[in-house]
Amino acid sequence: MAHTAQRHLTARTRTLLAAALLAALAGCGTANHPEGAAPVKKAAPALPKPAAAPAGLPGMPPLLDPHDVYAADRPNKLSPVVRDFPSRVYVPNTNSNTVSVIDPTTYQVVETIPVGVQPQHVVPSWDMKTLWVNNNRGHTLTPIDPATGVAGKPVEVHDPYNLYFTPDGKYAVVMASLDRELVFRDPHTMERKKSVPVSCFGVNHADFSADGRYFVVSCEFSGELLKVDTEKMEVIGQQKLPFDGAMPQDVKISPDGKTFYIADMMAHGMWVLDGEKFTTPTLLPTGKGCHGLYVGRDSREMYVSNRGEGSVSVFDFEQNKLTKKWWLPDGGSPDMGGVSADGKVLWLSGRYDSEVYAIDTATGKQLARIPVGSGPHGLAVYPQPGRYSLGHTGIFR
Repeated sequence: MAHTAQRHLTARTRTLLAAALLAALAGCGTANHPEGAAPVKKAAPALPKPAAAPAGLPGMPPLLDPHDVYAADRPNKLSPVVRDFPSRVYVPNTNSNTVSVIDPTTYQVVETIPVGVQPQHVVPSWDMKTLWVNNNRGHTLTPIDPATGVAGKPVEVHDPYNLYFTPDGKYAVVMASLDRELVFRDPHTMERKKSVPVSCFGVNHADFSADGRYFVVSCEFSGELLKVDTEKMEVIGQQKLPFDGAMPQDVKISPDGKTFYIADMMAHGMWVLDGEKFTTPTLLPTGKGCHGLYVGRDSREMYVSNRGEGSVSVFDFEQNKLTKKWWLPDGGSPDMGGVSADGKVLWLSGRYDSEVYAIDTATGKQLARIPVGSGPHGLAVYPQPGRYSLGHTGIFR
């Protein structure tokens, strides 16, 4: 019995000694390792890779802030291209076939420029060097040099109701409303590159997604929306708005790039649309004749002109609701326009009253009411902050 116990003890001792030796060797560094080899290290668990952000439109300047498409539009942040341009407000008078030029410091018309038949909008070019007057029924674009205020030779372009530019600067996009086309053209010569027929009526306004890969277009006369692939230059979505007699107008994207807002002058409010999903939008009532949408310089608020009741609604992006309504003291028909370079004044044309309104963005107080020609429409406040223009009366990134 004693011999057996001794044999068991000896075996157990050997086992314990071997385990201790292995533990000691495992704790030694390479300097104490008999062979000089590095100890085997346990691999760290692999971390999941973050989802890659969708690539933007090739050639498009990247956003300054991925969470704010308007980050380049801060007060007085003028690019070297426009820094020396005189500050002016250019007002196309649709019925007078002229452009009234207002000095915003004196609230006076300092010049009246003859242009083509039925000018609808004054549009800054992608490179911000030229202002294009859209002579809709004259079938021309009149270039204005914003450095001198001098109009150049008109360029023949059929049915230019409105004008946009792709975020890469590669194409101008003419909203040919009566021709029922989206026409992609050279942004400088305006040579036609591709015509995209549409089945809706009255294409008129648009805005681009944050990544520039698509844009949403309003069709005024058939109450529809289009989704257009920018690079392929083709319609990839179409829907009828859920309101009988809808007449969608201006289009603007939210600062975070997640939501499109579409003004509707017959539904008397803004449609709120998920651009990616392109599902049926919901209506947010603002006022009679909801028409123009303009984002403030701090990306916090959007000014909504209600043409049919002479008011401006103020929408707060963070609160996701309307917070104020400003009424013009003597009524009016506030239509299209823009915000001053310093962000302090909202300029709007009075479509049916042959006048222009200057409104204090801090208080909503009317600062001036300026007589202009007949049928003032898409006025442009210029110069503006930003690196490039996407068109209309001034959408800058």
